Amino acid sequence: MTDPKEDIARANLDRLIRERGADFASLSRLLNRNAAYVQQYIRRKIPRKLDEDDRATLAKYFDVEESFLGGRDPADPDAKRINALVLVPRLEIGASAGPGGHAEDSKPQGEMGFDPKWLRGLGTGGENLSLIQVAGDSMSPTLADGDDIMVDRDDAGARVRDGIYVLRVDDVLVVKRLGVNPVARRITIKSDNASYPDFPDCNPDDINVIGRVVWAGRKLG
Repeated sequence: MTDPKEDIARANLDRLIRERGADFASLSRLLNRNAAYVQQYIRRKIPRKLDEDDRATLAKYFDVEESFLGGRDPADPDAKRINALVLVPRLEIGASAGPGGHAEDSKPQGEMGFDPKWLRGLGTGGENLSLIQVAGDSMSPTLADGDDIMVDRDDAGARVRDGIYVLRVDDVLVVKRLGVNPVARRITIKSDNASYPDFPDCNPDDINVIGRVVWAGRKLG
């Protein structure tokens, strides 16, 4: 979904770059990002939203208010608090650890805010995160039915390594542990609950990995 406010921020940043004689690669290095980061943000809308630390750095570099680049108006008393958080959508879908949850049913049902520095400590930049709920017990005791999990959709494809991932199987999302053979690059799909079977020696090309589970939350009591 297009964010009109972020589209304005892209247009303003593009104009600043042209007017000030800056270039995409230099600004990306300023942000400690890959050389194509700023160009992709402006031209391809990836990431969908600028990291707030990146927004602040660019505003300081160009000597403009952060609101000019999509930040909150500094006159807003909640601006500092809200700008400090990365808003992660919570989807109406269960990642099955047993019974299935259909992928096409995924609809945002709200957002939760997380500190960007805390997210970086998890090894994620926060651009392509979502929160979904575990359904079933095949990943017990690591993950229980009803647990919330944070999925990093950027951490998939060639980056897959040993860990817990959300997979798409016949349009159903499942959460499983993957074990990667470092030599043959074959993958074993595992359940932490010993009552469920494992699937060894799978071809990575046959596995549709949605993203890596980087955090889990659980209601106590």
